Amino acid sequence: MGLLDAVRRFASAAGPAHIGAVRASGDIATFEGLTDPYLAQFMRGGGRTQSGASVTVETAMRNTAVLRCVNLISSSIGMLPLHLFRTDAAKAKAVDHPLFAVLYRQPNDWQTAFDFRSLMQTRALVHGNAYALVVRRGQEVRRLIPLDPARVRVEQDASWKVTYRWSRDGGGETMLPAPDVFHLRGPSLDGLRGLSTVKQAAEAIGLSLQAENAAARMFSKGMMVGGALTLPEGRTLSPEALARLKASIEERYSSAENAGKWLLLEEGMDAKTLTPSAKDNQHLETRRHQIEEIARAFGVPRPFLMVDDTSWGTGIEVLGQAFVRNCLAPWFAAWEQAISLRLLTPPEQDLFYAKFNAGALERGNLKDQGEFFAKALGSGGHAPWMHQDEVRELMELGPRDDLPAAPGAAPAPTSEDDDDGTSDAGD
Repeated sequence: MGLLDAVRRFASAAGPAHIGAVRASGDIATFEGLTDPYLAQFMRGGGRTQSGASVTVETAMRNTAVLRCVNLISSSIGMLPLHLFRTDAAKAKAVDHPLFAVLYRQPNDWQTAFDFRSLMQTRALVHGNAYALVVRRGQEVRRLIPLDPARVRVEQDASWKVTYRWSRDGGGETMLPAPDVFHLRGPSLDGLRGLSTVKQAAEAIGLSLQAENAAARMFSKGMMVGGALTLPEGRTLSPEALARLKASIEERYSSAENAGKWLLLEEGMDAKTLTPSAKDNQHLETRRHQIEEIARAFGVPRPFLMVDDTSWGTGIEVLGQAFVRNCLAPWFAAWEQAISLRLLTPPEQDLFYAKFNAGALERGNLKDQGEFFAKALGSGGHAPWMHQDEVRELMELGPRDDLPAAPGAAPAPTSEDDDDGTSDAGD
């Protein structure tokens, strides 16, 4: 108890700090402090789950289901255009604002917008938090520099002021005020730190890892028993024949590379085929079930993990729309509101807003798009609410003045539209 008391007194005097521990596998486990519940779990069980697997970010990402979920969400966030818009009636892109280029094109000197957003989203998923240092020139945001989540911790004092402690590579710490840190967090229990999906789903991931290890050990060291060897009644193998048979099985027929070879029998033996046992089928079912558990934790539909329980037709389009609305949309809101909070000044927050263009992911096939745009232009007696140039912009085509307007089509949007927004183009 004396040692623990000394550690507690030191932690109380020095403030919250990261605690690191080296697992038996060589991975580094990092905890927020002595009050981190995962530290107690690590001390009780060596950081292992009930299945016996040690689940860290590194080991979890070796699981194909986790890798696919993280990559799918992160790449979707990275590939979608992120624009800065004006809040006026025209809803035009604020291309003249310095933040527009940072969000849409190049956040820093070595990353593209895709690289930056994919990295930040990946860290938010697996660590629960993603941080970027905001570099300003005056009030203008010029660069966003990603910070390693393991080197950053967030604190809040008695006056509700939030600060960030950044541990520099060369040693020492730097106190960063909240406006200088772009913080993207996952679901949170305290409103300051996000929850790591990997930690929260550690048991499901650990069981999946152990199932994979069992299958790998079977192929590397085990023998695929597909039958039994029998002798005629009343006969036994001589010691020499038994020794030869054992050596033959171990050397010629164990491991995956020897699968399918013919077995050399001894002294009139017969070979009988064995059917797969219920235990073997249960092992395969366990692996399939763990894919579903991991998909549930990340909010990714099972077919997107290549588990075919629906046809790749209209059903997958509906699943794709559900993926955007139920999985990606909350992250869209997290990004957009974090941008408004940290990258726009209070006066600018009333004039500009950031928004992802998820229309490309939510659209149906070309036939459905054609019917939708035809109605939007006033076809079939519908009240028009889009102009043909707005439709062409959505299809990444330039305006055309020489095209005949559809009967009853909406007039072209101008900068002199009324403030009531009746002819707005939308986001």
